[in-house]
Amino acid sequence: MRFHLIAGGFFAATLLCQGIVQAQQPNPLDNVPEQMPFNIPYGPPISIEEAKQAIAAAEAEGKKRGWPINIAVVDSGANLVAFERMDGAQLASIEIAEHKARAAARSRRETKIFESAIQNGMNYIMTLDGIIGSRGGIPLIKDGKVIGAIGCSGATGSQDEVVCKAGAVVVNK
Repeated sequence: MRFHLIAGGFFAATLLCQGIVQAQQPNPLDNVPEQMPFNIPYGPPISIEEAKQAIAAAEAEGKKRGWPINIAVVDSGANLVAFERMDGAQLASIEIAEHKARAAARSRRETKIFESAIQNGMNYIMTLDGIIGSRGGIPLIKDGKVIGAIGCSGATGSQDEVVCKAGAVVVNK
C-alpha cells in the first residue's frame, strides 16, 4: 500500500514538472517576422487560354504516369475558370481539386504548407475558413502577381502535387 502511494505521488510530481516545463517553452506563434510571408499581390484573372494550357500540361503528366486526376483552375478571385476530370478519376476528388485551387489562390501559397503545419502540430490551421491541409494546390503567378491557382486531386497527395506542378510550370515561368 505504501509503495502505491509513493509511486502515485512520484507519477503526479512527474506530470506536474512536465506541465511546468511545457508552459515555460515559448510559443513559436508569438514570433513576429519583419516581412509578411506570402505577400504576393493579386493580379488580373487568369485567361481561359492560360487555364487550358495549365490543364493540358497537368493532364499530360497524369496520362504519362497513368494517374487519372481531377484538375481545376481558378482565377485570382478563386472563381472556377476551367476544370477537367480525366477518364477514371475519382468522383469524390472533383470538389477536392476545386477546394485546393481556391485555397491556394486565396491564401497565395501552396496547400502543402497547410499540410505541413498540421503535421507539425499547428492544428489551429484547421480552424481557418477555406483551408485544406492537403498538397496539390499551387498559386499561378504572372508578372509577380497571383492570377489564379491550379488544384489537382484523385491520387495520393504527392501524386496530386506532381501533376499540379506540371500544370503550374506553364504559367509560373
